[in-house]
Amino acid sequence: MCHTDLHYREGAVNDDFPFLLGHEAAGIVAAVGDGVTDLVPGDYVVLAWRAPCGQCRSCRRGRPWYCFDSRNATRPMTLLDGTPLTPALGIGAFAEKTLVAAGQAIKVDPSARPEAAGLIGCGVMAGYGAAVHTGAVGSGDTVAVIGCGGVGNAAVAGASIAGARRVIAVDVDERKLDGATRFGATHTVNSRRTDPVEAVRELTGGHGADVVIDAVGRPETFRQGFYMRDLAGTLVQVGVPEPGMTIELPLIDVFSRGGALKSSWYGDCLPSRDFPVLIDRYLSGRLDLGGFVTETLALDDVEAAFAKMRDGQVLRSVVVL
Repeated sequence: MCHTDLHYREGAVNDDFPFLLGHEAAGIVAAVGDGVTDLVPGDYVVLAWRAPCGQCRSCRRGRPWYCFDSRNATRPMTLLDGTPLTPALGIGAFAEKTLVAAGQAIKVDPSARPEAAGLIGCGVMAGYGAAVHTGAVGSGDTVAVIGCGGVGNAAVAGASIAGARRVIAVDVDERKLDGATRFGATHTVNSRRTDPVEAVRELTGGHGADVVIDAVGRPETFRQGFYMRDLAGTLVQVGVPEPGMTIELPLIDVFSRGGALKSSWYGDCLPSRDFPVLIDRYLSGRLDLGGFVTETLALDDVEAAFAKMRDGQVLRSVVVL
């Protein structure tokens, strides 16, 4: 269960009700359609909500991770009365079976525990990729991550694996900060108790971080991240803002501080390339996917899990069918 499912549920994405929620999933292929040659029934897969088309202007320029016409199933799933369902992010995994385009089903090592493997389908990939791909964290870099939920902790893990010298976790919740150390945070900052910009500067020799990742997606965290950077540093926004949110910054500061302000779409990932890599890192013990699984539950318990999500009690509640 991901915060995006909650956004769908509460109408914050669009109003194409009824929705079939769920978009972080691992499972077994039950059947394939005509013309599918790279999947067979019985394959163990993780589902992706981006499946590059190979034909759009981005794909043709060799940037399939930005595909502007991602593939989804062409036939809609329906309720028993024939009412079409809108699957969350083109997946709709809160069901015993779902229907996706073949390119959305990425084969991975079947020895990976499915409760953990499914998480790379969205939140873990988004955070990890925000650090490794969008932010291009390198050996010796200093990194600050604002927001230590599932996406933020995946960014912490990605920065650590990429060789960051210092990974600073920033949050208002001491429990989440304690958890961030499990994924590789070397320092923590409680932004409820101290100015996070000044705290990060103190931890980086007075300069600021080379890369800052905003995993919250609010104007105040974006502003903090902007000023938390070193000169010529990079700010990556991977947290999803609400549609009405705006940001205002002095243009002279944008110019004089240099660097880059980037948004990260799905961690700028290529699922066919990156999902198997993350699974291999999980199986080798380098990426603690199991640490993101707070609880497992049945489909009937989803509403109670949404309440825990709102209260910040969980990283991920995982539905097991």
